[in-house]
Amino acid sequence: MPSEPSADVKFEIGHVLFIDIVGYSKLLITEQSNQIQTLKEIVRGTEQVRLAEAEGKLLRLPTGDGGALVFRNSPEAPVLCALEISKALKSHPELHVRMGIHSGPVNNVTDLDEKANVAGAGINIAQRVMDCGDAGHILISKHVANDIDDYPQWRPYLHDLGDCEVKHGVRIGVVNLYREEIGNAQLPKKFAGLRNRRAQKQWAVAIAAIVLLAMLGTSFVILSRRASSPASSIPEKSIAVLPFENLSDDKSNAYFADGIQDEILTRLSKIADLKVISRTSTQNYKSTPTNLPEIARQLGVAHILEGSVQKSGGAVRVNVQLIKAASDSHLWADTFDRQLTDIFSVESEVARAIAEQLRAKLTGHEEQVIAERPTQNPAAYDAYLRGRSIERNQSGFDAAKTAGTAYAEAVQIDPSFAVAWANLAVIRSRLYLYGVDATTNTAGATREAADKAMSLQPELAEAWMAQAAYRYRVSRDFRGAVQAYEEASKRLPNGSQILEEWAIVETRLGTWDKAEAHWRKAMELDPRNSGLLYTVAMEFLSRLRRFPEAHALLDRVSELSPDDQWGHAAKADLFLSEGRLDETAKEFGRIPADSLVDAVVSGRTQLLVWQRQFDSAIAVIERKINSAPPGEPLDEWNKILLMEAAYCHEWAGRPEQAKAIFTRALHEINPNNDAVLAPKGFGMPIYLALTYAGLGEKDKALQQAHLAIEQYADDGWVKPGAETALAQIQARFGDTDAAIAAISHLLEVPAGPTRADLRYDPLWDPLRKDPRFQKFCEEKRD
Repeated sequence: MPSEPSADVKFEIGHVLFIDIVGYSKLLITEQSNQIQTLKEIVRGTEQVRLAEAEGKLLRLPTGDGGALVFRNSPEAPVLCALEISKALKSHPELHVRMGIHSGPVNNVTDLDEKANVAGAGINIAQRVMDCGDAGHILISKHVANDIDDYPQWRPYLHDLGDCEVKHGVRIGVVNLYREEIGNAQLPKKFAGLRNRRAQKQWAVAIAAIVLLAMLGTSFVILSRRASSPASSIPEKSIAVLPFENLSDDKSNAYFADGIQDEILTRLSKIADLKVISRTSTQNYKSTPTNLPEIARQLGVAHILEGSVQKSGGAVRVNVQLIKAASDSHLWADTFDRQLTDIFSVESEVARAIAEQLRAKLTGHEEQVIAERPTQNPAAYDAYLRGRSIERNQSGFDAAKTAGTAYAEAVQIDPSFAVAWANLAVIRSRLYLYGVDATTNTAGATREAADKAMSLQPELAEAWMAQAAYRYRVSRDFRGAVQAYEEASKRLPNGSQILEEWAIVETRLGTWDKAEAHWRKAMELDPRNSGLLYTVAMEFLSRLRRFPEAHALLDRVSELSPDDQWGHAAKADLFLSEGRLDETAKEFGRIPADSLVDAVVSGRTQLLVWQRQFDSAIAVIERKINSAPPGEPLDEWNKILLMEAAYCHEWAGRPEQAKAIFTRALHEINPNNDAVLAPKGFGMPIYLALTYAGLGEKDKALQQAHLAIEQYADDGWVKPGAETALAQIQARFGDTDAAIAAISHLLEVPAGPTRADLRYDPLWDPLRKDPRFQKFCEEKRD
């Protein structure tokens, strides 16, 4: 075992897999050496060890008869590794191995040398957990079991054994991990002995009780088992606001009920002493559900707010009731009859009453912000609520444009409406990024709206969000955006959208650890937001090549939105990144063949190209491009697809057709000929370089690729893509050594190509016969 750490050692959370060979001391020396060597080879051959080593997230700690692996990426990593080891051991019946898993503090060692002095409770408890088992057992601490139990695919493997007594009388909750041929389903000897002793004790107690009751001549009542209380991790000061029911005779007023719910939720979200679940996670529930305890468990809260809104002319009635979910009991309820001009007082009163009921402490600033009236004009407020409802309940660029129009109407009616200005800025920043309605959503118009919101209310969280959106999407000032998101979060501590966008900017800056912390907090506040889970899986985990974790999140997306084509496309994309082409095709088989969803078309095209089915890929692309409105410029998805169609014609042996389509793609991507292409949207400067390469214009292609790398120098998302394009262009024009050197670097950085990319993408074909490239392809699988 490692020595105890000194007092000044820093710790981090490590996810520990402890392994040893049962009966090791009874083996001959040669047998010991052979078995240790075999075990090492099995461990080193696991995918989890290879992935963690590639990311610098693994520490090996050898012991005499086994060792410990300390993973720094996720609590799932040691579990997945243990399953791989268990499967491999089936081919080595001479090896009797047991394993224990725990997550806990490990001293922060930066030197990943096997001789490093490593210590901490994480390692000690993992060994204690392992010591509770016999040969073949994979035992995990209850702490780790709780972490992975949220993922449905693990539940069949988890079998709670209860507590195991280890050294010094300490008891540890232990779970046995097994299923079918993996692990050991037998009850460990320690637990079998413990249960026998417990059974004997229970019989003794029962007999004593019967004798006592007989002597007293009394009866007894068997109490029902206490209902399970909410998990200890759920804070008492937590709440979810369910959708408000629209009781208005005019059902078109549903947006108004949505808006009242949203505004109450937003005011609550500004109270730091509360945990408030995002509306995205609550919007699919009914306003008056019958299974509140289950809903509260799913959302991770102790309280639920229900309500209804009835609007008639200028009068509004709002009913609300606060419910303690565990007991399904009402804590507080009220009815508010107001004129439309006084609706803000209802939102403030409800927020304040809930804070009082939950004993949440309010700062002076929080008292002020939940009492603020965003506008004095009912017509402006009505337009604003229409925009919010569209933005919340619809998706796509058309919906965003409609919401933007509503916000623009609101600020035209009331130019002092700061929140509407802020929302207008955020919408325009998104539309600007993707070149939608470019004459309206300009950089100047976006900045004007953001600055107007800030000048009107400099302490408004939404104003800081608008500043962040402008800096992130328009001016590409990522560091400035981080500062703005931080200021917004101070003023809206329960803002999951702030945390999500903040995390995205952190990844662009290359600060992936900070991004992960923000994303975890966002998922805690918005646990049933399939879009958020999708983003974390595809824009974070997959870029770090943490594919098992990404798959787990996308499994949750499938549970929440089983018919979501984006979710199936993302799952397929992950399989493709791992080189699992059959599974990719199977996943796309769950989506209608004529789907025109951007991610579906893009993914299907890539699969067909990797399968060398170039004509089929062209057919998919043409169907998508032909669906675009006639006479309008292609959007950026279609521009990229057009370039890919040109390459498909080239690979299919039709150079003249390829040249014609490359020429069209060049005009679509950069209609101003030699003008510098701005670095926004989908990374179009990169595709411009690849288009020049397709046309055989070597100098322009190389120049544009180098320019793209400069433009995205501070962008951790896109720069690896620019460097990859440069390597592909160098390979195309015969600079093999430069391309090989680039690949060696790109395989190690986040958002770089995977080995599957190298194995299957025809753009790498010029390197196929180079032994160095072949080694990159065959060295290991991602």
